[in-house]
Amino acid sequence: MTTINIGFSAQTWEEYHALITKRHAETLTPEEHKQLIQMSDRLEQLNVTRIQALIQLATFRNQPLTDLMQTLGINPHPDIVDYV
Repeated sequence: MTTINIGFSAQTWEEYHALITKRHAETLTPEEHKQLIQMSDRLEQLNVTRIQALIQLATFRNQPLTDLMQTLGINPHPDIVDYV
């Protein structure tokens, strides 16, 4: 379950969202752009690890993945997806 709960700290999420806001405003510096790409890459890696752990747990429980996610309170259909 530790792998399923892995993610950014609250502070890192704040930094990430601040950079996305600056990107939308087109005010990112080149260094900030590089930082946003690095953070996005890390987030993608964490999500891959997380979904792999969820798939393993669903298989172990012989349960559909979406049912498991619902049981764990994980939204399988996020309303907002923001890509870099």
